[in-house]
Amino acid sequence: MRKATSESTSHPVLIFWIVVGWVGYVLLPWYGVEDFYSLEWLADGWPLDPDYGPAAVLITMGQKLWLAPMLLALVAPLAVMRRPKSDPVFARVLVVAGAFGFGWLVAQGLGIGLRGFAFGWLEALFGPLQDRQFGMGYGALLTVTAFLFLLTQGIAARGAVKGDVFVASAIGGVIAVVAIFVFFPIAKMLLAAFATEGGGYSVAGFFPKFIDGRIWGLGCLSGGRCGAAWNSLFLAVLVGVLTTLLGLAFALVLTRSGFRFKRSLRALTVLPIITPPFVIGLAIILLFGLSGAVTTTVASVLGLEATRWVYGMPGVLIAQTLAFTPIAFLVLIGVVEGVSPSMEEAAQTLRAGRWQIFRTVSLPLMRPGLANAFLLGFIESMADFGNPLVLGGNFDVLSTEIFFAIVGAQYDQSRAAILAVVLLGFTLGAFYLQRFWLGRKSYTTVTGKGDAGVHPAMPTGLALPVYGIVALWSGFTLVVYGMILYGSVVQLWGVDDTLTFKHYLTAFRIDWGENGLRWTGSAWDSFWTTVLIATIAAPPTAAIGLVTAYLLTRQDFAGKRGFEFGTMLSFAIPGTVIGVSYIMAFNVPPIEITGTGLILVISFVFRNMPVGVRAGIASMSQLDKSLDESSLTLGANSWQTFRAVILPLLRPAILAALVYSFVRAMTAISAVIFLVSARYDMATSYIIGRVENNDYGLAIAYSTALIFVMLAAVGLLQLLVGRTEIGRRTSHGEGH
Repeated sequence: MRKATSESTSHPVLIFWIVVGWVGYVLLPWYGVEDFYSLEWLADGWPLDPDYGPAAVLITMGQKLWLAPMLLALVAPLAVMRRPKSDPVFARVLVVAGAFGFGWLVAQGLGIGLRGFAFGWLEALFGPLQDRQFGMGYGALLTVTAFLFLLTQGIAARGAVKGDVFVASAIGGVIAVVAIFVFFPIAKMLLAAFATEGGGYSVAGFFPKFIDGRIWGLGCLSGGRCGAAWNSLFLAVLVGVLTTLLGLAFALVLTRSGFRFKRSLRALTVLPIITPPFVIGLAIILLFGLSGAVTTTVASVLGLEATRWVYGMPGVLIAQTLAFTPIAFLVLIGVVEGVSPSMEEAAQTLRAGRWQIFRTVSLPLMRPGLANAFLLGFIESMADFGNPLVLGGNFDVLSTEIFFAIVGAQYDQSRAAILAVVLLGFTLGAFYLQRFWLGRKSYTTVTGKGDAGVHPAMPTGLALPVYGIVALWSGFTLVVYGMILYGSVVQLWGVDDTLTFKHYLTAFRIDWGENGLRWTGSAWDSFWTTVLIATIAAPPTAAIGLVTAYLLTRQDFAGKRGFEFGTMLSFAIPGTVIGVSYIMAFNVPPIEITGTGLILVISFVFRNMPVGVRAGIASMSQLDKSLDESSLTLGANSWQTFRAVILPLLRPAILAALVYSFVRAMTAISAVIFLVSARYDMATSYIIGRVENNDYGLAIAYSTALIFVMLAAVGLLQLLVGRTEIGRRTSHGEGH
């Protein structure tokens, strides 16, 4: 009896968050400290210096008194530490304390800025404030996090989500970070859609700009030019279909054939996704441009005049299909591998032919993966900035129009925001059409029962065209990358074909001096910064994405549809808008991180998180819920079940999320243009600088080096994560 009482009143998770809250409030600097990890602030007057003081010390010194009410929210949970969860007072105190502390911290952060009150109505209500505050530091971060999880524990204690603390905390945590780092900056950006020239806001001024002919015009039907909205829509649909079909073809060859060089083919499919921006476009220009190798050869053989046909929709379509097919492949390979072999063998036992098995059993079970692959290809095309910029010509798309509206001579934030609204409408429409197509059918193929089957080979009628498509596309990819490699070792691309390594030496020179090794190449600073930022960003991207996928596929809770919408929103917004919205939102209190490495990490995490979500959803749709129920029945809690049962079966999804987030952080450009600083320069911004200076050789040499670095990283991640083995037998000739 005594043991049961002790267990029911012991709350280690609660104690942990109480300690975290007190540490943030009493020990750590409340406001942001530059070079926090250098610990110089410890020698600069901490804790009595107002710039480095914790909240408790600042209040004691008579400063920042608006931080004092949060002390009540930290004290209150101490009173219920020894009460059982079933006690209504336990839940009530945690909910009130967590909600009040979190709400007060957010309100004072938004309400008081660098010049006192941030809003005129506050100054009119309370009078001028004779003090100010800067952006939050680690003290405020720990304290607000503690308040959030005290609140979620209280909500769980009240019986929400069956009283599961892990699920409640995961939902609360994801909602909070998405609200702060997705909704908040985008809301500030979209608010500019209603801005007037006088600095106010007007709904009436929105609609004339929204129905602008440059956005919705259909002049292309009569020989003119279509608006950017229709161009983006047509292009995105084509890219979504083509990338899905190509991704499926590669996935089938790797899982349903006896092809002997599967490792090489898998590496080839990843190549485009790890290529820095502009490089594929430049290679395509060298091949198919007015004086390109293919164009001039075909023109001379057929006696035709060379044209600029590649500039416009054809060139952008080729470049985007090449660039985004790996995304479809990374999603589909896990889904195709995950189809239970025993279900296909059962159909074979009933004397169904190979084509009938594939059409009626295998393909329908791949629907979640096909839908997710199309959605990602569609959204990626909508948000792509680099390829249309290089190859677009007079073919206007929404992402480049947004970019020029912001950084061009017009600097029209209102037009940029309206274009973003149009783009968001398209991507959300695709999102809901995908949900409608999938419906409420079950796609479960992996259950708790053992499965010793072997995936049947493709039917001959399907295998021949699939082999042909894969061979042609692989050959084209190799040619493009051959041109990239060639361009990095010639004196002047397209003019002087003398072989040289000078571009590599300029970028990555290493000298040995009196003080040892010296990294004297001009690219080293941006290279090491990029590797560091990408490495830091990849794990949280995968973690948040897979936890979100778990909540969406395994839990039912109020607001689930809105929750899913929020997690996909960042992917539906082009990187140019993300970059500008982050500058607008995080250049002033309560979060001042513009110009730091942290803003780059955060932008990458929330820009790429939806890939982890969609890959996780596609894979978890195939895991029977009886696996979870069996674990819970045996006494494990939801966290233990997620960690020990579900995650090991999600290795393809984990690999997809890690690989994609790492390489996209290495190759991202649209948001990076706005967020880099002199101290935190990224590889892609360095490459663009070289392209703008017509130094193509150095730009391509740097890009080629990045490709090899990322190939090594992808291989290492595959070794670390491993792969899911559904069956215990393998077919003859299948390579792994």
